[in-house]
Amino acid sequence: MRTLTLLVLASTLLSACGSDELVTVPKSFPKMKVPADNALTRERVDLGRRLFFDPRLSRTQEIACASCHDQKGAFADPRRVSEGVEGRQGTRNAPPLFNLAWNKSFFWDGGAPTLEHQVTGPIVNPLEMDMRMEDVVSRLAAGASYVHQFEAAYDQKPSPEGVTKAIASFMRTMVSGESRYDRFKEGEKSALSESEKRGMDLFFSERAECFHCHVGFNLTNNGFHNNGARPDDPDLGRERITEKESDRGKFKVPSLRNVAVTAPYMHDGSLETLEDVVEHYSKGGEGHPNTDPTIHPLELTAQEKADLVAFLRSLTDEAFLEDPRFQPGR
Repeated sequence: MRTLTLLVLASTLLSACGSDELVTVPKSFPKMKVPADNALTRERVDLGRRLFFDPRLSRTQEIACASCHDQKGAFADPRRVSEGVEGRQGTRNAPPLFNLAWNKSFFWDGGAPTLEHQVTGPIVNPLEMDMRMEDVVSRLAAGASYVHQFEAAYDQKPSPEGVTKAIASFMRTMVSGESRYDRFKEGEKSALSESEKRGMDLFFSERAECFHCHVGFNLTNNGFHNNGARPDDPDLGRERITEKESDRGKFKVPSLRNVAVTAPYMHDGSLETLEDVVEHYSKGGEGHPNTDPTIHPLELTAQEKADLVAFLRSLTDEAFLEDPRFQPGR
């Protein structure tokens, strides 16, 4: 797929530059916007990468961001819920990490308005890394190499703001848009099998109605919907943020890119396979009273279900899963 290599300078938008790129954005994607006070630079991305893989950000010095976000799984967690310090169990499935620069909010309930805000959440959460940001900074400031990196990146000593900005910078470079589906859209008609093509047509049809929520270049409308979760699900979802009962059980619509490698599925990791997911929607969900109107029994045939699963598997970006830019030690 043709791509446009971009290097972020000191502006809110990316500009083309260089062969040793920080981030590669497909031509079919909208322009990437970056906060004016956290423009991407090599120094900031390198610092963020180091922090992302450093377990010293957790109280026990055993859990890093990467502990729950594995590149082989598009930076998702193969466990139903993640395990934090001292084996503490989280309450939601850790989502994958890619194309975050285009997100309008973060976490399943949209509780973080920016990527920088999102970074703080897992660090201070007692079920995850269980650290105070002040203690994180104290640890980092004790090492000369970190002090030098922070000075090079932000012209200051280690600080809570610097930690969150650096990690956010690294995560913004995680761009994924090189799947076989993308190649098909670029004109490579042999990129998809006949079953995958049928699944694609079904996906974007009123018959299956998937495209109402999973739309656009990133296959998400960035909205919040109740997809027919269990009626007894104790998680309030979006209601936790808005305090509106009408938002009960609504969760952020995830991108379906790389979905074949991000199991288990749903906000609680309750569905183990893509086949389980397709069956969930085919039967119209589990009967939650606040289920979205677009969720209703579809009564898909066995062939239609198989074709949908085949199409979903075509959304995997194999290069992204192995890209050395997202690995430690660079």
